[in-house]
Amino acid sequence: MNAVFKDLKVVELAGVLAGPSVGYFFAELGAKVIKIENPKTNGDVTRSWKLKTENPKDQGSAYFWSVNAFKEFISLDISLPDHIKKFYDIIKDADILITNFKFGDEEKLKISYPTLSSLNPKLIYASINGFGQNSPRTAYDLILQAESGFMSMNGETNSKALKMPVALIDLLAGHQLKEAILLALLKRYQTNKGCHLSVSLFDSAIASLANQATNWLIGNQLPQPIGSIHPNIAPYGELFDTKDKQLVTFAIGNNRQFKQLCELIGFAALANDTKFATNQLRVSNRLELYSLLYNYIKQFNFKELYRACEKREVPIGKIRNLKEVFDLPEAQAMIKKFSFNKKEYQSVSGIAFKFLN
Repeated sequence: MNAVFKDLKVVELAGVLAGPSVGYFFAELGAKVIKIENPKTNGDVTRSWKLKTENPKDQGSAYFWSVNAFKEFISLDISLPDHIKKFYDIIKDADILITNFKFGDEEKLKISYPTLSSLNPKLIYASINGFGQNSPRTAYDLILQAESGFMSMNGETNSKALKMPVALIDLLAGHQLKEAILLALLKRYQTNKGCHLSVSLFDSAIASLANQATNWLIGNQLPQPIGSIHPNIAPYGELFDTKDKQLVTFAIGNNRQFKQLCELIGFAALANDTKFATNQLRVSNRLELYSLLYNYIKQFNFKELYRACEKREVPIGKIRNLKEVFDLPEAQAMIKKFSFNKKEYQSVSGIAFKFLN
């Protein structure tokens, strides 16, 4: 494990995915990350988010461990006077605090930034919320996917709104908070002072709409569900069957790549067709283009097609399930970087949590 942050102490008062993903980032890079969990709720709620195949007696779930490895765990109910004192002792020499409380809870629990900065002026207080610091709304990733427009665009043509298969808004907000914390650390090295940072899931989602937002704001085109294809590029995202029944897709981002694709499948004349000569024309005529490409691509076995595309620098991808993904050497190399050993950590209040270190 990289120890670039070995001198940092991070305290995490956050649950589910967004906040814990930030703590996990620092833990992976060697920081001492202390995750404080409320014994009244049996800790982070994701400990109970178990698949039907998981052992119901385990104190953590597959979901929980996706962002909570390498941390230390302490069980504290900070609404209790003796527990809040223990929390204050922990925070006095902390570098970073990560929270995701609802509006008003930080003041009610006596852990607001003014309170904690009086104990530790160097503290970087980093909070994630749903719809802004002043909103009382409870926010889960699904709600943000719905409210920020992502679900309205996701799915096949004429299908109902569809959520993404990972909590991407949580992860995006986590990345934004990491960036803010890193900037705050840089500033603290210059000023020796901490600060209060706040990231909302809604703002992170809106900021991440990227070209889909400007397609509406500038292009006046309201994005609709169109499957995996790209509204601005073609062919890009269309799915093709190979001769050996493998499913592939292409990301043709420029005219050179399109020409190379046409040549390698034995249809060089297509690149010079006036209906497909530029990307904008290909977008306008993508259904016809798809049907023409499909019949040629289906004559190739996947490995043959893949090698030809690799040689000509044509972006191709095979649609893989997660078993196939984790069989790839690149994925195996990532897995081998970590060696997990289960052990027990005795909490301040006497509750033992299993954790990976």
